[in-house]
Amino acid sequence: MNAVTPTAAADALIACRGLHKWYSGVHALKGIDLDIRAGEVLGLVGDNGAGKSTLIKCLSGVETPDDGTIAVEGRTVRIGTPKRAMRLGIETIHQYNSMVPTMSIARNLFIGREPVRFGLGGVGLMDQRRMRREAVAALRDVDLHLRSADALVGELSGGQRQGVAIARAMHFRSRLLILDEPTNHLSVKETEKVLGFTRGLPAQGVTGIFISHNMHHVLETCDRVVAMARGEIVLDRRVADVGIDELHAVL
Repeated sequence: MNAVTPTAAADALIACRGLHKWYSGVHALKGIDLDIRAGEVLGLVGDNGAGKSTLIKCLSGVETPDDGTIAVEGRTVRIGTPKRAMRLGIETIHQYNSMVPTMSIARNLFIGREPVRFGLGGVGLMDQRRMRREAVAALRDVDLHLRSADALVGELSGGQRQGVAIARAMHFRSRLLILDEPTNHLSVKETEKVLGFTRGLPAQGVTGIFISHNMHHVLETCDRVVAMARGEIVLDRRVADVGIDELHAVL
């Protein structure tokens, strides 16, 4: 009997169907079907090698699935590159984010998308004043108050850097924000700040995927939790309907 492909939920921002990925004989993703619903924060958990990093790489354009489809708002897309993912409104914040420590907050916020005052043949002078002005507004929108948009990112704490990365995603109207272990190596106070940023995503019109090994953070931050093991989804439940013991049991 032929398998029936499940229909995407009506409110799915991203719909993955039958995703497979192999690495030199290792079957990293085994037919993943997953809806990421608009306006939710989805917790993604699993041990190392479970397949969650591979799934995120496929969504963020770092890898291409060997089989299966990804649809954004009902339209099947081939993401292919991180730049294409960003154009689709998918932004990823890694635990070791890609900001340049020797550059200012404003430059990092606009890196790769710098506004120019005038240009010719794709070359122009960066609009530094606009970058500073919009950087301050973007930081304020996520309740991050830093002394100056000209401060070097290398002078910021880990939590502040994550805040700048989140502000960048908000400023450029990202629809899906993927946070990959965003609280690793942060102090308790900074961790609470990042969790607060994450909980506030839906109010900003942003859907979130929150990846963490800390089950308590997932349960207190997310609306739904998806657990992966051995390249498959082994649990997909509303946070209100699952306990930490059950999560540990399936991993």
